[in-house]
Amino acid sequence: KRTIQLSAGPHRWQRRSDLVLTMSVATNMDYMFPSKGYFDNWIVLFESIPPYALADIGIGISIGVSVLGAAWGIFTTGSSLVGGAIKAPRIRSKNLISVIFCEAVAIYGVIIAIILSTKMGTPEAYPSNEADSLCHDLQSMKESYPVIPGGGPGCLGTLYMKNLLFASYAIFNAGICVGFSNLFCGICVGITGSGCALADAQNSTLFVKILIIEIFGSALGLFGVIVGIIMSSPATIK
Repeated sequence: KRTIQLSAGPHRWQRRSDLVLTMSVATNMDYMFPSKGYFDNWIVLFESIPPYALADIGIGISIGVSVLGAAWGIFTTGSSLVGGAIKAPRIRSKNLISVIFCEAVAIYGVIIAIILSTKMGTPEAYPSNEADSLCHDLQSMKESYPVIPGGGPGCLGTLYMKNLLFASYAIFNAGICVGFSNLFCGICVGITGSGCALADAQNSTLFVKILIIEIFGSALGLFGVIVGIIMSSPATIK
């Protein structure tokens, strides 16, 4: 019997190079986290966005991402519908309901964007804090947190900013909730509608059965709309 011995040299050097690469990546990743390099306290960048801009971003996300989901769904189900109609022209009319379901996703985003836009108004000036109020005392602010010192009198500016930040974050988060729920809803309805069109072209008895699944998929967007309305209902920016 012949004994074959493999040299461990190349493997040893490969392990060393992998270790060096891992250490290099870990060292570079440290600079992306707080207290590590140039991106120290990176969350401050997000907190420094003006409240009005944050609310506008939420409105843009609600309509933009919803339209993306609707377009994705229409593209998916529409291409299958057109392709299947070549061999089975009878599916053209009734399978248009899949396109309508996808278009409804964009309508959800438009409705929420309009509702969120009505919650924003022209900025109003607020009275300055009283000179003798505890709002100017940092120690008093820390001791009374999260309650405003003195229950609020003399801290009108602080109250205004708290309400402004609350409203902007509520609108921003509502936009994210509605936008991404509609995005996945549009994808779900588009893929299901595509399968519905192809299955209907082969067997017409499958249309109603798959349509029920498609209806349940289209309800996912309504969940996001309902939650978005509830999230933004107490928010008003003046």
